[in-house]
Amino acid sequence: QLQASGGGLVQPGGSLRLSCAASGSALHNYAIGWFRQAPGKEREGVSCISSSGHSTLYPDSVKGRFTISRDNDRNTVYLQMNMLKPEDTAVYYCATLRYYGDHECLPGVIWGQGTLVTVSS
Repeated sequence: QLQASGGGLVQPGGSLRLSCAASGSALHNYAIGWFRQAPGKEREGVSCISSSGHSTLYPDSVKGRFTISRDNDRNTVYLQMNMLKPEDTAVYYCATLRYYGDHECLPGVIWGQGTLVTVSS
């Protein structure tokens, strides 16, 4: 199982760090992605990291602002979010990946419960 945490209310330009902790299985076996869904919008991927941590992917909308990392010893994946914008407001989920390619990653079947990020003044 995955447990996402770290969301909250932050002003535009601020930062948050989300955590995705695994229990019951070794996280190092999985590539992991962060996804988000805003009210009335489709889910979108915001970052992916390979099982080793040597490869990462970001869409243009967050590139340069978000950084994904992992600590396999702590069984945790992180998403550092800087220079947050109101359009980053969403529920953020972490998930295992069923596909990790050069330009795309697709979620698998194991999801965390979501953590709400609200960017507002």
